[in-house]
This record gives sequence, C-alpha cells and structure tokens, in this order.
Amino acid sequence: MRASYHEDYEIPLPDGHPFPMRKFSALRQILLDERIITRDDLMAPDEVDWSDLELAHDRSYLDKLRLGTLSVAEERRLGLPWSPALARRSRLAVSGTILAAWNAREDGVGANLAGGTHHACPDHGEGFCVLNDVGVAIRVLQREEEITRALIIDLDVHQGNANALCFQDDDSVFSFSMHGGRNFPMRKPPSDLDVPLADHCGDLEYLDLLRKNLPGVLDQSRPDLVFLLSGVDVVLGDRYGRLALTRDGLRQRERLVLGELHRRGLPVTLLLSGGYAATPELTADLHAETHRAAIQFWTPPTTLA
Repeated sequence: MRASYHEDYEIPLPDGHPFPMRKFSALRQILLDERIITRDDLMAPDEVDWSDLELAHDRSYLDKLRLGTLSVAEERRLGLPWSPALARRSRLAVSGTILAAWNAREDGVGANLAGGTHHACPDHGEGFCVLNDVGVAIRVLQREEEITRALIIDLDVHQGNANALCFQDDDSVFSFSMHGGRNFPMRKPPSDLDVPLADHCGDLEYLDLLRKNLPGVLDQSRPDLVFLLSGVDVVLGDRYGRLALTRDGLRQRERLVLGELHRRGLPVTLLLSGGYAATPELTADLHAETHRAAIQFWTPPTTLA
C-alpha cells in the first residue's frame, strides 16, 4: 500500500498545545515496524500549487494564509498559530491527499498519513484545519477527468461541515457524515446524509447505525472514488470525542467499511482526520487500525520467481 508522507507534516507548536503533532511520524513508524508499508511505499509530496487550492478556497483567504495576514480572531478560530511552516505543511498535506487519490485509482487503495481536514471552509480555517485536502483533491481529479463522481465517508466524531459546504450544490459528490450530534461544530450545514450520535454512544449502537446506512450511501452515490476520513476521536477517553467506542469497536468499524468497499470494487483514499488520545503515540496507534484493516483486503499478490 503506497502512502503519502513528508517529514514536514510535523512542525513546532507552542508548549502545551493540544494538537498531537507527533502522531504523523509515530504512525509512519508503526506502519513500517509492522510491515504494513515499506520504505519504498512512502511517497513524499510536493507543495500543492496555490492555484489548485482555489478549486476549493477563496483567493482572499489563501492570500492571508500565504502572506501571514490572518487576524487574531481568524487565527484563534483556526486553533493553530500561523507560521510559514504551517502554510507549507498544510500545502504538503493537500498534495499528499491528491497523490493518495491517484494511487487509490491505480492500486485500489492509497493512504495519506495526514489529511482529512474537514473543517477548512472556503473562506477560513477552523478546528485545527487549514486547507480542505479532500475538496481540492476531488476537484483536481475531476478536472483531469480521472473521476466523475466521488463519495466522502466521514467517520470523525465531528461533522464534516466544510465538505458539506464545499459540495452542497454538487450532485457529483456525496458527503456522508456520522458524528456526535452535540459536538463541534455547533452549526452543522447539511451533508447529503448526516447521522448524528448521542453522547456516550458505544460499539453496538454505532456499528448498527453504520451497517444500516452504509449500503444505501454506496448505492445512491455510485462513486468512482471514495475518501474515507477515519477519525479515531470516537474512541472512549478522547479529549474531544464524547463517544464511547472501544478499540475493538474501532477495528470492527474499519473492517466493516473497508470490507464493503473492497467487495464492491471501489477504490478508497485513506485519511486520518482527528484523534486526541492521551498521547500522540496512542493516537497514532489508533489511526493505524485503519491501515491494519486495509492491508487485509488489499494485500499485494505474492510474485513467484
């Protein structure tokens, strides 16, 4: 399984900042140690062109991001301090998702060891999300006539408000978000299908709702490519989650979704989205459940000498 990764996915943040920046390199190391990927599978993206970012973002917002002229209020809403490194790492992550999407079209599955920044709206960033990687990737692949229709399966605990906004009048993109109904963001523009969950929702209820909704989503959306946002902030104990899935429930979720996509022959782009466990290392290990599940379905065939 080929995976997009760049060492500059990680940048310094102020001491005590809640975003688990070390999770990216930790996930890379876990996947290498477990031989889910090899070093040859790692693909380093370049920074996406600013012009391509205009496929999903307003130029005025991009100019502020490029020049470092975000207001104090805009930076506070973003949740991350602006720096040239932040602008660069955000562009790298978008490019990583585009690359992973191309790999998914070729191999059946492709991963970006970042991405899923589903709160980056056309005119602003919020919730630790600077740029909307999925929005840009879909538009790039549509422009290149690589895909016509796309599906976003967003299983992060927070509703994918920016993807709902980006594609609200576009029948070629279906957005499905299953999330905490009382969690961030407080204002939730409608996705094509939203499944709000009660606080403390556990494995049985969560998986039952997913089983009931997923087949209809796939039937209705008829995608050429799926983007799977496998947020792990649904797991009990997450700093921002308020749900109660166990690790076994998370594993079942990944196997359920990826198994159905594989059965239907649908290529899938794997993205991280959120996760705020006790440590960045634990967060990374939870993210790795997605890749552990994927490799069960998309294991490369053994080549005989």
